[in-house]
Amino acid sequence: MKQSPFFSFIIPVYNRPNEIEELLDSMLGLNYSKPFEIVIVEDGSTDTSEAIISNYTSQLLISYYFKNNTGPGDSRNYGMKKAKGAYFLILDSDVILPPNYLLEVESSLDDQYVDCFGGIDNAHDSFTDLQKAINSVMTSFLTTGGIRGRGEQLGKFQPRSFNMGLSKKAFEASKGFGKIHPGEDPDLSMRLWDLGFETSLFNKVTVFHKRRISWNKFLIQVTKFGKCRPILNSWHKGSSKITYWFPTLFCFGTLVACILALFSFFWPLILVGAYVLLLFFETLFVYKSFKIAVMSVWAMCIQFYGYGKGFFISFVKVSLLKMVPEKAFPKLFF
Repeated sequence: MKQSPFFSFIIPVYNRPNEIEELLDSMLGLNYSKPFEIVIVEDGSTDTSEAIISNYTSQLLISYYFKNNTGPGDSRNYGMKKAKGAYFLILDSDVILPPNYLLEVESSLDDQYVDCFGGIDNAHDSFTDLQKAINSVMTSFLTTGGIRGRGEQLGKFQPRSFNMGLSKKAFEASKGFGKIHPGEDPDLSMRLWDLGFETSLFNKVTVFHKRRISWNKFLIQVTKFGKCRPILNSWHKGSSKITYWFPTLFCFGTLVACILALFSFFWPLILVGAYVLLLFFETLFVYKSFKIAVMSVWAMCIQFYGYGKGFFISFVKVSLLKMVPEKAFPKLFF
């Protein structure tokens, strides 16, 4: 009798056939003897992945669906409704899996079962210097406070959908991801908590997150992240943290420090410089590259400026002026 898969990978893809090819190549190399399913949802792409995926159907158990463009959250929901497994492993199309990925997932769930988990994202040796620099600031405790898997409380970790596990039971109870993007990941986590489900960080479950990104795209992305947070805080009372203000306060503080330096009061600017040097040396220690360390400082400046600006604008509109989020920021909703 044929064994049904316990794990179903859920992967939305939008105009990125080359990415899905790299991901499927890495899945061929997984050290896992049990069956697993791959559900790929093409989210209204004009440059589809169908031809690429057809090259793998004889070697991997793949279900491929094409639908109209409704965003990544709804595409994941669509895939989970179609999936046959009891536990869904949700990935972005721009990740590459290490060979032991499924073994680590299985082992972590055996040790500490939760209905929703998040894993780590790392940079592969083959990634560009830009990708490594951005990965550094997106995962460093110095810049994100651990919310992407570097030190946040394990029991209240908010998994991110580039590397997330979700049980079928939790999906059916929560109805999956909402219409906001980005921000659909923490929104789902907080709704799961309200329903009595637990989330956790599995720090041995790692993917290589190959962000195909430029400086401008990174600025747009982190600005959207900033805009989403006050919206989530308004939806989920008690979820606000002072740390969410850090990028905004850092930008204002740096401006004030520069002004004070003009009047020969240098200590605030020295403190800013010390923080920047700390990030520089952290990246230098990890990558052993002066160039990547310098780029990580620039990435931090973009991250804090974009997120801080987006957060402040959204805070004023949503928290102070009480605007309806869908009307204040229609581009964040599908």
